[in-house]
Amino acid sequence: MKLYKNGYLSEDAMIQLFCEKCQRFLADRYVEGTCPKCNYEDARGDQCDSCGQLLNATELVNPRCKLEGSTPIMRESKHMFLDLDTLQKTVEDWVIKTSVEGKWSTNSKTITNSWLKEGLKPRCITRDLKWGTPVPLEEMKEKVFYVWFDAPIGYLSITANYTPHWEKWWKNPDDVKLYQFMGKDNVPFHTVIFPSSLFGTGEDWTLLYHINTTEYLNYENTKFSKSRNIGVFGTDAKDTGINVSVWRYYLIASRPETNDSVFTWKEFIAKNNNELLANLGNFVNRVIKFSASKYNSIVPEFSYDKIEEKEFIENIDSLLKNYIETLENVKLRAGLEIAMEISRLGNGYLQESKLDNSLFQNNIEKCSTVIGIAINLIYLLSALFFPYMPSTTESICRQLNAPLRDIPDTWTIDILPGHKLGKAEYLFKKIDDKKEEEYLNRYGGGDGKVAETKKKAKKGKNVNTVTNNKSSKIVNG
Repeated sequence: MKLYKNGYLSEDAMIQLFCEKCQRFLADRYVEGTCPKCNYEDARGDQCDSCGQLLNATELVNPRCKLEGSTPIMRESKHMFLDLDTLQKTVEDWVIKTSVEGKWSTNSKTITNSWLKEGLKPRCITRDLKWGTPVPLEEMKEKVFYVWFDAPIGYLSITANYTPHWEKWWKNPDDVKLYQFMGKDNVPFHTVIFPSSLFGTGEDWTLLYHINTTEYLNYENTKFSKSRNIGVFGTDAKDTGINVSVWRYYLIASRPETNDSVFTWKEFIAKNNNELLANLGNFVNRVIKFSASKYNSIVPEFSYDKIEEKEFIENIDSLLKNYIETLENVKLRAGLEIAMEISRLGNGYLQESKLDNSLFQNNIEKCSTVIGIAINLIYLLSALFFPYMPSTTESICRQLNAPLRDIPDTWTIDILPGHKLGKAEYLFKKIDDKKEEEYLNRYGGGDGKVAETKKKAKKGKNVNTVTNNKSSKIVNG
């Protein structure tokens, strides 16, 4: 209504697709056709999944109604438009400044600048639908808002429903920095359209500071498709019974930050078995079980002032510094890789120290030092993995009998001699390699086509593919 009162909305007629069989104007999701930009045959009414181009349904070549399969006709209807053209200079100045200060991801800047270079045009923000947020104007009472005009306003309204102090976040640009994460297809809604809506109100809103967008994640040899039941989705992931941390780890490790990436069950299983289980899981389990067996789960007296321990701590501190810098720059995948490298160093430390029964019997002082250092490294790892796998962190802290800790600027020894540890738990369990084929059949479109294509590929046949804070010391429990 503030946009309306400030003169940034205008009414105009719009040609839309109307299905004579359904006797309704077709929502974007009910229209498919050939993309006029790349000739992809299954482009949606609002966007092409192949080239990422935003579309109007009337631009599609050979459009078809997804409900009836018939060819819709063109029909005129009056709608409300957001006058982006009158706000272009304001948005441009803001983008030039903020994209640099906020270190926007490359694809975010590219997509946004292409919109601005082409020149902003009035954009329709209403639809002839029954479902949605009603337009609060008498002449538009039978219409609802277009979802991508309405949805970002939901960021504000959901906060307002959560707390009466919502303006501390959304009307406090001097003290709040807004970070947003999304797929690249949603960029212009957050860098052009929604900021324009906020500017048009004339009020001092908290605007986007950093936007972090990804390329596409594909599935095996094709694309994810909810409608075609190809791919694994949220409820599917839960139904597999696989630890949620494994999903989080794999999806971040495969995050398409600069290029499209591919979800494959083979790699998923390998990441679990060869990285999570063999690296992090092995390190934590080996130390906790050894402590229970040899020290009755009591942290022994230990020192860490010898040259080899000092060098080890320095190496960890160097990686910790890189980890913090990486996350400050929102490089999520690289941050996870550094956390795993620190865990690998922990395993290497155990190997080089030859932690075993012989070391305990023949050099108890050295053995106790290794255990004391390793337990504190596990505690550090619990903090580093928390942004990625919180339930794994909670398990580690239970095993250490320690509270959640902050990510420190430098590694400190916080679990001291005399502290009683908790019971050992398995962080991860092995996934049988044979599960790959089962999952391919279950999540390949219901007809096993994805699995069959994988089999042919293995046989060498030709297949078509679509391509800062300190934490408290813990002693004596």
